[in-house]
Amino acid sequence: MLTEDGKHLYVSYDEYHNLIEKLAIQIHKSNWEFDTILCLARGGMRPGDILSRIFNKPLAIMSTSSYRANEGTVQGHLDIARYITTPKGEIAGKVLLVDDLADSGHTLKAVVDMLKGNYKPITELRTAVIWTKAVSVFECDYSVEHLPTNPWIHQPFEGYDSLSPEKLLEKWKV
Repeated sequence: MLTEDGKHLYVSYDEYHNLIEKLAIQIHKSNWEFDTILCLARGGMRPGDILSRIFNKPLAIMSTSSYRANEGTVQGHLDIARYITTPKGEIAGKVLLVDDLADSGHTLKAVVDMLKGNYKPITELRTAVIWTKAVSVFECDYSVEHLPTNPWIHQPFEGYDSLSPEKLLEKWKV
């Protein structure tokens, strides 16, 4: 649900999963055959996992991290993992790169540039996200929702960011 001021988008688990299913339909309708899904951890892990199951393709994982200031609203230095975790040796062939959103687009652009420059066995690379913000400098091949107001997206699992083992013990009275 988008707030009236357009500054916040609250997404339930059902909405989140429905959007991933719509992304799968969009990819399927393109008739593009790919060999592997490469998700960006952490945001792309949930969509990547579900797409991997729907398309019955292996799931590879690459970690990225952007240090953020002002409670996560300002992107800082971007770190991209030097290695990709994949169940099939080296990543190769046609690869679908998955993340949750194209926020500024800088992470996706940097990862795509790095993959094209450093992973010659990749013969074709396409990108898929759930959301693309209007401020994004990167245009994905597949995206379910374009967000013209650039809201802060509150995803359903973010409650775990502030949940510690101690709080779980208290919650479950263990």
